Amino acid sequence: MNTAEIMTAFTSGLADINLAEPDTARGGEKAAERMKTASSTIYDMAATLSAKGDLWNWGMYDPEIVDEIRARLPGFGEFGTDGFSEQLYFLALRDLPIGLDDYDGRTVLEVGCGTGEGLNFLSRIARGARMTGLDLSPRAIARASATLARADVLEFVHGDAEKLPFVDGSVNILVNIESSHNYPDLGRFLREVERVLSPGGILTHIDVFTRQRYAAMRRMTAEIDGLTWVTDHDISDRVRAAIRRRMASDSHFHATLARQRMNPMARRIAAHSQILMFGGMFAGYQPPAVIRLLSRIGIVPWVSGLPMESYRHQVAVRR
Repeated sequence: MNTAEIMTAFTSGLADINLAEPDTARGGEKAAERMKTASSTIYDMAATLSAKGDLWNWGMYDPEIVDEIRARLPGFGEFGTDGFSEQLYFLALRDLPIGLDDYDGRTVLEVGCGTGEGLNFLSRIARGARMTGLDLSPRAIARASATLARADVLEFVHGDAEKLPFVDGSVNILVNIESSHNYPDLGRFLREVERVLSPGGILTHIDVFTRQRYAAMRRMTAEIDGLTWVTDHDISDRVRAAIRRRMASDSHFHATLARQRMNPMARRIAAHSQILMFGGMFAGYQPPAVIRLLSRIGIVPWVSGLPMESYRHQVAVRR
């Protein structure tokens, strides 16, 4: 597939995954593989082009969490980051029935780790754990392995969330952040989670949902006997707070763009594209007039995004 075909396959695949009503027939294995190929290719490109300190996810903002992180990592948020993406990762472990000082000897797996920055952050928060990141993008895994891997602490492997390359019962904590909305078969992923978690193991799942995807999630969680769902928290307000702070003209995000060598128009287009990619529409983003004009004349593609209704943190325990 060429670039245009890849983008079309990815966007149409996302729509098919997230807008299908529960129990509605979808495109089958061929469509699923096409979506995975497109997704892997796009995230390969992102892993090649992105720089350290770029955005990893939509992020969240909670002053209490900021204080808790700074108590563990003095100076957090002062160098090379706005801290919003890290706060989302901190939340993933903070609200579990395991203290952050009780990870010694535990195995932590992140499914959908991207270039590994989030899991690297967690390795500094929950010390003593053996952490593994898995991603569908070979390029993301190559970059993470080259820049972040540390013997006996942090490793990265290539793999599919729906076919996890781990033996039964080998994982204590499974982390999945802003990734599962890309999976063609959410039920298959959850059954894989059930398989690889040890008895008493924990899934901490954070993602954005359309109405249809959340309904499908609720149905699937009821069908998987081996997982007991203990929390389902709507964190949309805290996610929107982070996105709006990023959109502010004096934000770290805009300061980072300002340091890049590009003309003002290219910078506006780049800002627009990244804001859309990292949750702008969810937080009420209204493109500036110049972007709307460029969209009308076909220079800038208009991407309204999927109608995401909530951003949630869900926790399940393996029976």
